Amino acid sequence: MPEPTETTSAAPVRILLVEDHAFTRDGLRATLNLETDLRVTAEARSGEEALERVGESAVDVAIIDIGLPGMDGIQTAAELKRRHPATRIVMLTAHDLREEVLASLASGADAYCLKSASPDLLLLAVRAAAAGSAYLDPQVAHHVLSGVRAPAGKAPLTAREMEVLRLMADGLPNRDIAAALEVSVSTVKLHVQEILVKLKAADRTQAAVKALRVGWLD
Repeated sequence: MPEPTETTSAAPVRILLVEDHAFTRDGLRATLNLETDLRVTAEARSGEEALERVGESAVDVAIIDIGLPGMDGIQTAAELKRRHPATRIVMLTAHDLREEVLASLASGADAYCLKSASPDLLLLAVRAAAAGSAYLDPQVAHHVLSGVRAPAGKAPLTAREMEVLRLMADGLPNRDIAAALEVSVSTVKLHVQEILVKLKAADRTQAAVKALRVGWLD
């Protein structure tokens, strides 16, 4: 009779929570710790303290509030990435300002989420970052990435692929992209697949973020 095999579950994602407001920090901690695959293992009230915490213990994902006192969240993200490049970063903010989003992505952030978003979207952002993907809050992606364009002579994408990428960034599904461009859905799917391959992106959001990072914006 075969012996029963022992099953082991994956270790939860270790999270550093960087937020200077205790009330907000308590709410975020409670939301995250309700999930079996996520665990807040360290907390900080400032950028300087966050860098100390990461140095003291291993962290998979850092959730960083942009509006930190002293060293702000964008500076904190950039320095954290420099010291610990494997740590994934989720930027959290009350604002959907274009300048903040661009600066956050340039600093090395992997995800950007509004504080007004539902808990489900925050969890989605954290899990996407932990898995190596990119995430932008839909409210941010819609008006920030809609201006994606290809600089002449620099884009690895064709003009048609850039049109598809712009519509992807606007949040349109394949069928709506097909209608807008007056082509078949299967043609759009082929364009999307080609875009992901050329940009070495895991998904549609990551493709848009990569295009943003290399400067294809108005």
